[in-house]
Amino acid sequence: MAKIIAIANQKGGTGKTTTAVHLASALAAQGKRVLLVDADPQANATTLLGIAPESLATSLYHVLIGQVSARESIVQGPQENLDILPATPELAGATVELFELEDYELLLRQALEDIKGDYDFVLVDCPPSLGILTVNALAAADEVIVPVSPSPFALDGLRQLVETLNLIQQNLDIPTAIRGTLLTMHERNNRTAMRVAKELWRGAHPVFEVIIPKHPLLAEAPFINRPVVITHPESDIAQTFHALAREILNEGTGNPAPEQVRYGASGE
Repeated sequence: MAKIIAIANQKGGTGKTTTAVHLASALAAQGKRVLLVDADPQANATTLLGIAPESLATSLYHVLIGQVSARESIVQGPQENLDILPATPELAGATVELFELEDYELLLRQALEDIKGDYDFVLVDCPPSLGILTVNALAAADEVIVPVSPSPFALDGLRQLVETLNLIQQNLDIPTAIRGTLLTMHERNNRTAMRVAKELWRGAHPVFEVIIPKHPLLAEAPFINRPVVITHPESDIAQTFHALAREILNEGTGNPAPEQVRYGASGE
């Protein structure tokens, strides 16, 4: 039965989609059956896996409004063991339409129920905002990974996300919890980055030991529509995502002191 993990931060620009796609790719490369759910109307995760949204007959939008099942809309990804439930711009309309449906907060949870047995992991890439799509993702998830970029606004997003999870736990009686915060776009000698890192290490939530550095290959990936785990499998940044996948598989997330944190496989 799949573990469902939402990748969420209510602030944009935190590396959320980059994390979701590359972690899914790394888990798949390590032999795990993975489904990536693109719950963002921008459809960036869909595009990053080489799938053109305009070419799709159905997508997550049609699943949520009840026109098709999740299994009918799943598309095979660009590598073995990786599938995607894609997004299209139509998904933006769901933010209005879903409120008219019964149990609208639980539509994604219900849609994934029939396919959980087909996968080891289901990763959900959330929109960079608090809305009905994010609530659906959080309500469907067993746990949440929160990417935090070197910006105080990303920390604000973390705080708002905690409040949202508390409301979901109280109102829907769903015990979704934060698995860990993940430092992204990190630069070791950047003062703001280190300040944000120290805030996380002093915080109440676990912090992943692996840190995702700022890297030119990650910036290049959207231009070629392939994750670096596929295009540059031996690169230090690909190995960093493999290390993150192993940390998740090993049920890791401690709260390490700064000097104990790995800056990727190459030590950068």
